Amino acid sequence: MTGTKPWFRSYASGVPHRIDIEKITLSRALSRSAGQRGEMTAMNYLGKKISFGELETLVDSFARALKALGVGKGDKVATLLPNLPQMTIAVYAAFRIGAAIVPNNPLYTERELAYQLNDSDSKVAVGLDMLLPRMLSLKKKTRIEKIVTCHINDYLPFPKKQLYPLVKKDMYRKITPQQDLHQFTDLVKQFRQGPKEDLSAWDELGAILYTGGTTGVSKGVMLTHASLSSNVQQFAAWLPGVKEGEKLLTVYPYFHSAGFTAMQNYALWARLEAIPVPRPDPASVADMVKQFKPDYLPGVPTIFSGLLSNRAFTGMDLSFIKGFFAGAAPLPTDTYNRLIELTGKQIIDVYGLTECTVFATVSPWRGKIKPGTVGLPIPNTEIRIVDIETGQKDMPAGEAGEILIRGPQVMMGYYKKPEDTAQVLREGWLYTGDIGSFDEDGHLSVIDRKKDLIISGGFNVYPNEVDDILFAYPKVQEACTVGIPDEYRGETVVAYVVVYSGEEVTEKELIKYCRENLAAYKVPRKIFFIEELPKSSIGKILRRELKAKAAAEAGSHIK
Repeated sequence: MTGTKPWFRSYASGVPHRIDIEKITLSRALSRSAGQRGEMTAMNYLGKKISFGELETLVDSFARALKALGVGKGDKVATLLPNLPQMTIAVYAAFRIGAAIVPNNPLYTERELAYQLNDSDSKVAVGLDMLLPRMLSLKKKTRIEKIVTCHINDYLPFPKKQLYPLVKKDMYRKITPQQDLHQFTDLVKQFRQGPKEDLSAWDELGAILYTGGTTGVSKGVMLTHASLSSNVQQFAAWLPGVKEGEKLLTVYPYFHSAGFTAMQNYALWARLEAIPVPRPDPASVADMVKQFKPDYLPGVPTIFSGLLSNRAFTGMDLSFIKGFFAGAAPLPTDTYNRLIELTGKQIIDVYGLTECTVFATVSPWRGKIKPGTVGLPIPNTEIRIVDIETGQKDMPAGEAGEILIRGPQVMMGYYKKPEDTAQVLREGWLYTGDIGSFDEDGHLSVIDRKKDLIISGGFNVYPNEVDDILFAYPKVQEACTVGIPDEYRGETVVAYVVVYSGEEVTEKELIKYCRENLAAYKVPRKIFFIEELPKSSIGKILRRELKAKAAAEAGSHIK
């Protein structure tokens, strides 16, 4: 990597072009923080503060418990948990004994969970006690040998009152200890004895994070301790003004790559006070913003859109917020502008994939931001834009192509899928499947997923471009554009739209508006009105589901 990369010219002051990555695993970094800042708050769970020293003790205790349950170096520990202290404790305990952590979405169906647990060869499952019937059923269908149950009230401040909509007394399930069934808090108390040797190794597997499966069967992304630690260090170097002790509302789910790295691991590395959000819906986020007054508020576009429609949030004094972090999908220009108008605070966008731990580009913090872009490649990261057809020809600034990433944060490969790995990892480059372009200053724009590209009448239509136009219409709250098969055009452009409560809009009105703002071949030929768009666990719109729905609903009557 040389200093001639165009994006270096756009780096904010104080951000190095390259960093010397410290070869320390995240588990060992936690121990260092506990030794240096033991009294500092690491986590504030709905009012219950856990210091770095206390967290270190809990991690050591659960690490010994996992060892007693038969988990050894190289084994896999699965979690089925939302953002709770137990999730972080389980992750770092698995790291500490040399095991690999496998986070799973607890809201997945039994079929989806059975696939991931079997595919990952997970040996122990740590999950919510309210999910025990499902976990017991999964135990019969998978390689899971032991189950550890957690309750959402375990680390609430005393008395355990309902501070949050997800916390309900009737969710408590008393577990009778059995040979293969244990309670988290009982294990932590039982194995609370002194320090535990740290077996985490730099070049060894630390985590298997599953892709969302929105473009097919989910795949287990293998991340080493080196990748996990490197990406956190790259992000920390990008934000030199963030100070230890500041508060971060951890909105993204920890079982997703964005939450796992950007919320959980980064917060611990930077010694921030993490405020876990167990249920990330706009109303709950607004309540927690009011109660805990975080310095930094992350979110996906749908969260920010929901917050801007929430009167409690928009009517609040938000002067305590120092910045917003957006990611998972491009932030619509209208949402960006409304946040700026409301708060006057900086909004930085991030771009990355589970396959590169999470961070590849970030808007320059306290630097020049270009709305509509996802920023610049972070230190120690290279990005190329290549032609879609061959994947070999580098495209000039301003021209779109597939985004390729190279850096220390790139995955080892897909677990037990060498053919899939070979398709995306070529000569050290990660072929993302995303379409984007650089401008002359090195700012990256992500146009769309390669698989979402609509080819209508021989013309390329990028769904996100149509989405942005629809988003900008004052009565439209959300929109998602898809292509469906068409005998004449190859594919036909259609869109799903959610209208703001109390507003009325017709299909004819929206199509007329699109014709005024888009080339004719990009204009949707059919618009479906829907109450809510299907979304993933982090709020990303599931375009594939809408594509199947549109094909079924539209049939052959679209002309």
